[in-house]
Amino acid sequence: MAFFAIALALLLEQVRPLTSDHPAAIGLHRWVRLVGHNVDAGGAQHGWLAWGLAVGLPALAVGGVHVLLSWLGGWPLALVWSVAMLYLTLGFRQFSHHFTGIRDALEMGDEERARGLLAQWQHVDASVVPRSEIVRHVIEYSVLAAHRHVFGVLAWFCIGALLGLGPAGAVFFRNAEYATRYWRRKEQAADQPSSPALCRAAEQAWLLINWLPARTTALGFAIVGSFEDAIDVWRNHAARFAERNDGVILAATAGALGVRLGGTSLRPLAPDGASPVPATVAGVAGDGLPGEVPRTAHFTQVVGLVWRTVALWLLLLVLLTLAHVLG
Repeated sequence: MAFFAIALALLLEQVRPLTSDHPAAIGLHRWVRLVGHNVDAGGAQHGWLAWGLAVGLPALAVGGVHVLLSWLGGWPLALVWSVAMLYLTLGFRQFSHHFTGIRDALEMGDEERARGLLAQWQHVDASVVPRSEIVRHVIEYSVLAAHRHVFGVLAWFCIGALLGLGPAGAVFFRNAEYATRYWRRKEQAADQPSSPALCRAAEQAWLLINWLPARTTALGFAIVGSFEDAIDVWRNHAARFAERNDGVILAATAGALGVRLGGTSLRPLAPDGASPVPATVAGVAGDGLPGEVPRTAHFTQVVGLVWRTVALWLLLLVLLTLAHVLG
């Protein structure tokens, strides 16, 4: 059933993509803000309690509905519920328009527009970024977005399905990532900032939650790309990134494509204290990872790498489904 749920959700998302202000996203934003405002009292225990309520409670509710629907109507109702939850949490169209807009601007030679779109997407200062660095940052942000919106969701969906909780794992992963971004940005806000204890709890939890998915994504990129180079760069250079899980993904991407990633990170713009923005990529020491200087031709390679990894995931799920049916 997992294969059919994922395939249907991906197809539905391509046919009717969600906007960033759909009701579920607005509801999650209000829920995370409400919990942080009412529970965050500055202590470590308050931080973990707020994180558990904001992230864990919705996931448990989704898992409970899945169990109830499975008991009342069997697998058809459970499948519909899984597709609905995956539709809200899984998909490329939630970020791909940023990638496409910047790529098109660069291909037309409009670097100023590309810088503006990059700054708007990530809320960073990109006013003096040269062309090759625009390409590098777009590749990095896009690969990490693909992980957070697709491959990490798939990994945790499978974990939840194995535990009998259906799409609860997918909701858990996306909520954990969103809450970490929101509270990290809210920490710098002038109006009711998040406490350091809350941000520390969210970041520690996110590191643990993202540990296995980051490595499954990196392994997938290695398998469908240049395997030996991806593993070599992963093993020798991932630790140079400040955020180790992101470093694993970016190092595997650099090796799989033979492109130079890493380097100086962009300076974030001043926060407005409202909605979160995508997490920026921490730079690495030195001149970046081994590989060719990023070019717009690498955009096509990135798209191919991501879609081949999606195909790999679906193939594995088909094989597991057949083994379960035949066994």
